[in-house]
Amino acid sequence: MEVTLLGTGDTTGTPTAGCGCDTCEAARQRGVERSRFSVHVHNERTGESLLVDCSPDFRHQFLGEDVPLPDEAVVSHIHFDHLDGLGNAYRLLDSFPVYAADETDPETGESVAETVRSKFDYLDRVTVHPQTPFEAFESCGFEVTLVPVDHPPLVCYGLTVRDPETGATLALSGDSSYAIPDDSRAALADADLLLVDGIVPARLCEYHPLGGTHEADDGTPRTFGTKHMTFEGARALADDLNAADYRIVHVSHFPTPEEAFAEDVAVDGERYTL
Repeated sequence: MEVTLLGTGDTTGTPTAGCGCDTCEAARQRGVERSRFSVHVHNERTGESLLVDCSPDFRHQFLGEDVPLPDEAVVSHIHFDHLDGLGNAYRLLDSFPVYAADETDPETGESVAETVRSKFDYLDRVTVHPQTPFEAFESCGFEVTLVPVDHPPLVCYGLTVRDPETGATLALSGDSSYAIPDDSRAALADADLLLVDGIVPARLCEYHPLGGTHEADDGTPRTFGTKHMTFEGARALADDLNAADYRIVHVSHFPTPEEAFAEDVAVDGERYTL
């Protein structure tokens, strides 16, 4: 499988519109970007492409990267930066199957699949296919499994994408705190490549109203507030899960340039063959 990181940023992206901070300026000078989150997974055997999350930067991403339009998609949760690009199916795709979890979210009273269906009911090309977490389903010739993670107050899912012929496996933590349940950790373990949520370095937890949580033995917070991992938490999770390789994604513009462009912190356009 060929994995292309279409979007590696948080909800505002980097550079952030209207921002002249050192990190946004450094991104401009380097000619790099972190648009809103999305991952393209191409199956060379079947010629099909799976899109993980539908970024509102969909058009920009597919114009900028030399990858085919997706045949199918999976949606991890209903925050706009992972979902609202689905509207690009209009006049662009003849059909677009979308997979999402079937569990009812106590916060919304409906599942992710139901929310996708109701929000985009005007798109006749989009068909929603509810899936049960931890149960593998086929998409684009891959075995895909939704894995519950921890992103309060909404339900959210990481996932694995496995090539059944080669065994190559991509894992995504999804938007999550460090408090991913043990059964989910087991499902995400031992991937060839792990894309792991990390929004800021732990030192910035002092600026969050809720501080940092899930501290390591030395007191370093592995979660920024309640929803996203710190860089330190992301690195710890990659180690916990025994990933052969990992990249930190869903990155904000608040780290310093040195932190934001560290070796293991992804930028848009990176490609991996698994």
